[in-house]
Formats: sequence, C-alpha cells, structure tokens
Amino acid sequence: MASGKKKGFKIEPFKHPLKMDPTYGDKTWKVLEDAIHEINNHNASGLSFEELYRNAYNMVINKFGDRLYNGLVQTQTEHLRVVAAKIEAAQGETFLRELKLRWDHHNKSMQMIRDILMYMDRIYVKHQNRAPVAQLGLDLWRDHVVRQKGIRDRMLSMLLELIHRERTGDIVDRALLRSITMMLMDLGANVYSEDFEQHFLARAAEFYQIEAQEFLGSCSCPQYMERAERRLHEEVERVDNYLDPSSEPKITRVVENELIQKQMRALAEMESSGMVALLEGDKYEDLHRMYMLFKRVDKGLDLMRSMLSEHLKSSGKALITDPERTKDPVEFVHRLLSEKDKYDRINGSAFSNDKSFQNVLNTAFEHFINLSARAPEYISLFMDDQLRKALKGGNEDEVDAMLDRVMMLFRYLQEKDVFEKYYKQHLAKRLLSGRAVSDEAERSVLVKLKTECGYQFTSKLESMFTDIKTSRDTMQEYKARRQASANGEDDVELAVQVLTTGSWPTQSSAKCNLPRELERGCEDFKAFYLASHSGRKLSWQTNMGNTDMRATFGEKRHELNVSTYQMVILLLFNEADRLSYADILHATSIPPVDLKRSLQSLACVKGRNVLKKEPMSKDINESDSFLYNSSFHSKFYKVKIGTVSAQKETEPEKQETRQKVEEDRKPQIEAAVVRIMKARRVLDHNSIVAEVTRQLSARFVPNPTVIKKRIESLIEREFLERDASDRRLYRYLA
Repeated sequence: MASGKKKGFKIEPFKHPLKMDPTYGDKTWKVLEDAIHEINNHNASGLSFEELYRNAYNMVINKFGDRLYNGLVQTQTEHLRVVAAKIEAAQGETFLRELKLRWDHHNKSMQMIRDILMYMDRIYVKHQNRAPVAQLGLDLWRDHVVRQKGIRDRMLSMLLELIHRERTGDIVDRALLRSITMMLMDLGANVYSEDFEQHFLARAAEFYQIEAQEFLGSCSCPQYMERAERRLHEEVERVDNYLDPSSEPKITRVVENELIQKQMRALAEMESSGMVALLEGDKYEDLHRMYMLFKRVDKGLDLMRSMLSEHLKSSGKALITDPERTKDPVEFVHRLLSEKDKYDRINGSAFSNDKSFQNVLNTAFEHFINLSARAPEYISLFMDDQLRKALKGGNEDEVDAMLDRVMMLFRYLQEKDVFEKYYKQHLAKRLLSGRAVSDEAERSVLVKLKTECGYQFTSKLESMFTDIKTSRDTMQEYKARRQASANGEDDVELAVQVLTTGSWPTQSSAKCNLPRELERGCEDFKAFYLASHSGRKLSWQTNMGNTDMRATFGEKRHELNVSTYQMVILLLFNEADRLSYADILHATSIPPVDLKRSLQSLACVKGRNVLKKEPMSKDINESDSFLYNSSFHSKFYKVKIGTVSAQKETEPEKQETRQKVEEDRKPQIEAAVVRIMKARRVLDHNSIVAEVTRQLSARFVPNPTVIKKRIESLIEREFLERDASDRRLYRYLA
C-alpha cells in the first residue's frame, strides 16, 4: 500500500455576499408596533410571543436597535397621551379609580413588552446606556400621565382631601389611597416626595397647628395629652395602611412639633391640671404619658426636670419652714420619708426609673433638707425613736428596710458631723438607760454609717458599745464581791457604767448632792474600781443616770422610773411635805436648767404629777412651791416619768452643740490643709479652699472664711508661709 501525505479540505467564502432587504427594519418594526398596539388594547391572546421575540432579536443583531428603541418610545408616548386624556375626563372620585385602573393596565402591558424586547434590554440598552424597558415604562408614565398638570394637581388635591376627611372621622377607601401612593413610590422616591409627601406634611402641619389651639382651649392637660397620643398613633397607622414607611418619622415629627414641641410649656404650666397638679395628685399614668410625649421632642424632658426640681424645692422648703410640722421631730422625718417614697414611686412608675430624674430628685432633696439647721438633729431623733420603740416586734427585714430609708435622708445631709454629735448623745442615752431594743439593729446602723462615711466616723460610736460590755463584766465582779461581804443593811442596788472620756458625749460634771445612801455606794464602787485600775480617775455623770425607786402615795404603792436628778428631788419629800423652788435648788445643787426641766416633768405632766405645784401653770418659776401629791394614782404599778423637752434641745443647748461642732471642725480643716500642702508643696489660696472642701464634703461643707482663718493659724505656727512675690501663694514648710 503506497504511503503518501493526507489531503486537506478548504472552505471558501461565498463570492457574492447576502444583501439585506432595505425595508427589513421598517417591515419588522411594523410587525412589532402592531403587536405593541394589540398589547396596549388588551388583545394579546392571539400574538405569538416567540415570533415577536425573534423579530426583536433580529432587529438588534442587524443594527436596528435605535429604530426599535425609539419606535417603542414614540408608540408608548402616543398611547399614554390617549390614556391621560381618558383619566382627565373622569369626574369626582372616579378620577382616582380611573388612574389606578390605567396604571394597572400600563404595568401589565409593559411586562409583556419587556418579555418581547428582552434581548434588546440585555444587549442594546446596556451598550447604549439607555433606560431598560421597565424603567422606560415608568418614566413615560411619570412624564405623560402623572405629571400632566390636569392630572397632577387633581391627584394631589384628592389625596390630601381624602386624608383630611379620614383625620376628621370619615371612612375612606384606604386600598385606593395605597394604590396611588405606591404608584408614586414606584415611579421614584423623588416623585413620591415632590409630588405628594412634601404637600402631605405641609397640610398636616396646618391641620395640627389649628387643632393644637382648639385642644388647648377646651381640654385639660391630661385630656390634651391623650388626644395628642391618639393622633400620633393614628398617623403611624395611616403610614402602615397606605403610605410609604419612609414617611413615618417625618409625619410623627410634624405631629410632635405642632402638638407637643410648640405647646409643651403651656401644657406643663396649665393651671389646675399641669405637671405640678399631676405631681401633687399622684397622677402616675398622666405623668408617664407626659414623660413619653415630651421625651419625643427636643428639650421636652429638660422642661419636666426643671419643673420637677422647682416644685420639689418649693414644697420641700414649705415643709422645712412650717413651724407646725417641725414641732415633732419624729413626725417631721416621717413626712420627709413619705415625700421621698412618693417621688421614688413617681420616678419608677411615671418616669421609667430615669436616672436623670432621680438625680433631680436627689439634688432637690439635698437642697431643701439642708435649709433646716435642725435636720441632722431631727433625723437622729427619728432613728432614736425607732431604735427605742418602733422596732419592737419587727422582723430583721423590716428593721433593715427602715434603716435603709433613713439612711437615704442621711446621705443628703451636708453637716454629717452635726448628725454624729446628736447621734452619739442619743445612742448614749439608749445604752445607759437600757432602752436599746436590739443590739443587732444598733450595730446595723453603725455598719451603714461606716459604709457611708468611713471608719473614723463610727470609731467612737463603736467604742461606746465596748465600754458597755466592759461595764457589764465589771459590775458582775463588783456584785460578786458585795454579795460575799454583804451584811444585809444595803437599801441601794448600784449599777455603774464606766465610760471612756472622749468616746462619750459627756458634759462637764455638774455638781449634784446625792443622798447619803447613794454617796456611800459611789465611794464603795470607786474604791473597788481604782483598786484594780490604778492611775485612772472617776468622774460621776449624774445627769446621765436613772433610778428605779419605790414610793407610797396614800395607801397605794408604785415603782417609779426617774432620772437621777428627779430621784434626788423626790427624796427631799421624805423629810418635808412642802418645799419652795429655792429650797430644792439649795438642797440639790442641780443646775437651774435641769432642775426646772425635772420639776416640770414631776409636777406638770398629766398622769405623772407625783408632785403638786403652786401656783398651777405649765412653766416653772423661781417663786413656785411644790408639795407631795398623796392622791397620785396610776393603773400601772411601774410608772415611768420622762423628762420634759428631753427630745428637743433648748436654744442654749443648741448653741452649745453648734459651738462644739465648730470647734471639732477646726483640727479637721487644718489636717486637710496640711495633707494637701505636703503633697503639692506650693498652692494658691482658691485651690486650697476647693480641695479642702472636696476632701471634707463627706462630713461637712467647710466655710471658706473658716478655712482662711485656719490657714492663718498654720502660718503663725510655721506650718505654711506666704510666697514673697505672690501673696496668694502658700508654701509648705517641712
């Protein structure tokens, strides 16, 4: 078999190229144009969409894309002009229905046309950067229908009129409204905004501006707020039903501005029903509605906070300065706690526990509580009353809750050192008289005070408890020794508490002539105590003691619980039935202030008058005489005779307490100045004052004048010196 090269085949082009029919484009377009007319006339059922698609495809690949696209524009423009004329011819409410109907037909037609011209969309439109068929349909509808003057103005007018009618209570066709607004949105967000939304918002502003004035003239504040709240809800519902969601924040801003922002001050200050009336009437629901509405607008909550602060400061000042309400310290603090509870409930229920409102409440309470110089004393007296009496029968949780409530008021005090002074006095009386109901409750208070103010604040208070415990042990030893050497002749049972000087609020030891029996007992205890505690000195504080003594009135016997001073006075009547004030003063040597108070409690308190006074009156005068009241009787065997006015200080005592507090502050201010200067070395006067105030504010707010005096004192003692070139600067001297 002969071998040889493989032979190849070569295909040559036609020597005569095919020629396109010059009328091909027109003929093909005519076919497509007729089909588009049929589609617009709803006669598409007899059309072959496959054949129409192939014709459109051939026109594009044969470079007739321009003819096809421009023909479509022209055909649809002519068609939409006819449509627009038919819509304009519609009368009344049928206008919007005709517009909706024609819009639905147009969309359906353009969907079919787009299917036919799909290849043109993919190739020609993309390369020539022309609008796709679907978008072209929207643009043509916008320009030749919606924005025709005769249609545009009527459409807007009818839309706004229907919405207005719905606002005034009429029932309207929401589905029709939704169709028209969604048509505008489909045509473009700018069309929806420019052709409808802007006008809708302007008309709403006019409507609510008028309605706001009508509401103000006919409604109370709560009624107005209910209507405003309802209008806001209606507008949100309106958007949900037939407007675009983007309109919701815009229309709510309009309603908020017209019904709330512009009217909020008039609402809040409305007489008899504004914010102050709601606060005073505990209208939690209405206050919450005001909070939620005002929260929507700029500076709405600022106005509410300002009015809340002003009202609370004003009402608090009225409470603090009312002489009737400040007569009883316990009732006074109860009232403060009630106010605090009330406004805490308001903040929780009405203001959603808003921290900014809580800060306003705290600032206002701190402001008006510190307007009263007696607030520290009264709060201490309240705690004293609760710890002595009110906690009986209460469980631990109730005790702790009460203490927490009182501590809220304590935190507001600026002069916490004044409170400490009074609390120490009251604690001393409870411990020495054995009237403290619960040691656990007492110590719980100390823990809370220590948490608030630090260890230094409670160190002396804690040492008072230590002294009481030590005294119990000492008395057990003393009684054991007395029993071992008893001869049966003692009529006095002595109970002594040894207190550490400096830890207790002891006063200068006032002289008091004790009965011989008691004097012997005191000397005996003194000898016993000093025998085991050499180098110590005992000073008797008779003003802080109390006594149980048996007494006979006619044929009735009673056991009287009295103070040491009262006991000394009563024992005088074992020797005489009648004594003058001067006789009692001479025999007892009790300080006149304490003597008058003791006599008043013995002779002038109904049901406790173991003595008679001549002449009868509420006050004790130096010319008075006193008689043993043989006719005294009580249904109780044990009778406690308190001391008149023991709960509140007299003016001289108040001044003395204040003086002691001021004296105690001086070393604290000096210590703070030295600490600051030791750390900073050089500092100007204003900076020292500011830093000292900051450091000491947990206990008290120091007076700048006092700080200046203490600085001068430190300069004299060469702890500090003034700068030679600048007198405002101070230097620390090591």
